[in-house]
Amino acid sequence: MSVLIETSLGDLVVDLEIDSCPRIASTVKLILLLTLTVSKDFIAQTGDPTATGKGGESFASAYYSRLTDSEKRGRPPPTRYIAPEIKNSLKHTARGTVSMAVAPTGTSDKGGCGSQFFITLADDIEYLDGKHSVFGHVVEGFDVLDKLNDAYVDQDGRPLKDVRIRHIEILEDPYEDPKNLVEPPSPIRPPDDPSVKPRIGEDEELTTDLTEEEEEARKRAQEANASALTLEMIGDLPFANVRPPENILFVCKLNPVTTDEDLELIFSRFGRILSCEVIRDKKTGDSLQYAFIEFDKQQDAEMAYFKMQNTLIDDRRIWVDL
Repeated sequence: MSVLIETSLGDLVVDLEIDSCPRIASTVKLILLLTLTVSKDFIAQTGDPTATGKGGESFASAYYSRLTDSEKRGRPPPTRYIAPEIKNSLKHTARGTVSMAVAPTGTSDKGGCGSQFFITLADDIEYLDGKHSVFGHVVEGFDVLDKLNDAYVDQDGRPLKDVRIRHIEILEDPYEDPKNLVEPPSPIRPPDDPSVKPRIGEDEELTTDLTEEEEEARKRAQEANASALTLEMIGDLPFANVRPPENILFVCKLNPVTTDEDLELIFSRFGRILSCEVIRDKKTGDSLQYAFIEFDKQQDAEMAYFKMQNTLIDDRRIWVDL
């Protein structure tokens, strides 16, 4: 099982140890859009919705708190934390090791693992072995770890410019969603804390020489790169940086009911079309709402690009690209 973690510094791909740590690995369902703290050459920690370092709870506890009184009847409340799944074979040897933070035993609970976790920023941190539960390893995005490690932080380790997890894409999820599970709104923001000094927003720059249009194009390029990496992970692209030949048009934001024949009819006025395919889900056959159109000649594809960009098809405004 792998997850794609989209952060404000870039994307991380993490392989999870679901066989060795099944309960811990399931906590990815709870980790969404949270801020991080950084200790240089040590760890970057996240997973606390209160942004205080003292919050967080297990998935079972979070789910139980959202049940109605009638649904809770006859079901004992789960503990806030679950026991660490510490395996001697899983150590904090390599940079990019993903491990659960373990809360100490308190007066009202037995301690253990909630939702806070960390990623190591250096190799061979043996001090953590046997104390924290390793449940994953970063396999892509080590440049993001470099950026995290170089972030300017305050005395509490919080980056002066916010670093945030924006989205997590779970691939081939082996855990069934509990009944009536409601995903939290996006984006989640930690509560205001008057003791915390204002931060530079994740999407703010102190200085920039870009125009408004150039900045918008930069953001769109970042989003496109993230989408391409997701498509690579699910097998729809051989690799994220693949580019089609210049006679192939990429069309996105399609209406789900648009067919290959519809697109061929619409775009054939620009030239001879060799192939036209709406990309569909491998299992369900549902449209993924983007398509590739291959023209016989490059100039025909270019003409279609300039004429059809941001036009309406099936009452929806689409985008095309070469």
